[in-house]
Amino acid sequence: MAPTTTDHPALPALDRLDADAIGEALDRDGIAMPGRLLDPEQCAEVVDLFDRDEVFRSTVDMARLSFGAGRYRYFADPLPPLVQELRTRLYPGLAAVANRWAEALGEDGFPTEHDELLARCAAVGQHRPTPLVLRYGPGDHNRLHQDVYGDLTFPLQVLIMLSTPDVDFTGGESVFVEQRPRQQSRPVVARPGLGEAVVFPVRYRPHRGARGVHRVQMRHGVSAVHTGRRHVLGIIFHDAR
Repeated sequence: MAPTTTDHPALPALDRLDADAIGEALDRDGIAMPGRLLDPEQCAEVVDLFDRDEVFRSTVDMARLSFGAGRYRYFADPLPPLVQELRTRLYPGLAAVANRWAEALGEDGFPTEHDELLARCAAVGQHRPTPLVLRYGPGDHNRLHQDVYGDLTFPLQVLIMLSTPDVDFTGGESVFVEQRPRQQSRPVVARPGLGEAVVFPVRYRPHRGARGVHRVQMRHGVSAVHTGRRHVLGIIFHDAR
């Protein structure tokens, strides 16, 4: 049974995204918060998908794998239209940032359209879609990690909060940790509201220091949820091996 969404979801917020401003925030703070991308009804639509087994290719119990506590589910192909629209339309602006980073680090760049990135993924054996929904209950958390999945890694990803903080859940802050060479780690905490997004590096970003540009390692996770349920949509742009 196909997901109960429209063929062309209305996402007007995507037309207003400023890739330059997102890139500046990433360079300055390590993360960017471009505001609300989904309305409450769209958030509820994605949350409702979590219990529909036919929509997903796999489910991960974080406690069993010592990743933390909670569950997340990877969408199967074809992606639900709303998720597909987000992945396709968010990509070009973020690719501009990714290509600027790649040039600064002397690395290969990325195609300007998402279909071309997926073709490159397939060519190196990465065929499985990576967008996912995460569900956390009381005491659940996510240990610091990086979402790499294969040799080809697009350097940026997006989370969208599907629940209302302090109403649907308490606790459960998004945590990002940056490690610069010869310095102690720097934590960044984000609390996006319902439908709001956070853009952040998958594993590293460039930073200009006294000796030129170097890679700054980044990891991300979630602090413990105290009460209620926290749902999040993750948009990762490269496919998995």
